[in-house]
Amino acid sequence: MKILMVLTSHDQLGDTGHKTGFWLEEFASPYYVFQDAGAILTLASPHGGQPPIDPKSNQPDAQTDATRRFEQDEQAKQTLANTLKLNQVHAQNFDAIFYPGGHGPLWDLAEDQESIALIEAFISQNKPVGAVCHAPAVFRHVRSEGGDFLVSDRKVTGFSNTEEAAVGLTEIVPFLVEDMLKENGGLYQTAEDWQSHVEVDGLLVTGQNPASSDACAEALIALLKSKI
Repeated sequence: MKILMVLTSHDQLGDTGHKTGFWLEEFASPYYVFQDAGAILTLASPHGGQPPIDPKSNQPDAQTDATRRFEQDEQAKQTLANTLKLNQVHAQNFDAIFYPGGHGPLWDLAEDQESIALIEAFISQNKPVGAVCHAPAVFRHVRSEGGDFLVSDRKVTGFSNTEEAAVGLTEIVPFLVEDMLKENGGLYQTAEDWQSHVEVDGLLVTGQNPASSDACAEALIALLKSKI
């Protein structure tokens, strides 16, 4: 199994002067789920190199078993520091693609033409696509082969409006993940705030929030194994 993980290169939280990026747990947890399942991992980002880690996700109260494992894993840190540029990766070389969340993707990956084309290529090649928390933002402009939005009439989830309100960023983010998914015709599903929740519909695997990271990655692996 070859899995491509795509991370944000965006580190500015709007005009607040604060930093953002990807959420460490949402990278580390899937990374080890995939690695422990025997997958060969490749990391990429729009700019290549070290993607920005949201500093809040690196604080003590945000640590999990996966982030602590990552902190001791020099090889994983080296791999993360040397992501490929998106224009260097191609769908035909992988079996699935996964997007960790964090607020960064709302600004760059949601609008990135290479990312959009990459997701469309995976879908057209009948390969699974996964995204957790804010990362379903990457589907904003993605279309199916028939021309409809990819999420149209599909059960999907992602960071909810109430969760965004709870972290106080409703007025800061360029758009709300829940609203966008609904506007694009997605059949948005949600659990209670901060509870693990995953939706699988066809080739699409989405997780609601950081607590969903493990389950989202496990669902992608299960889908991938069912296709091999």
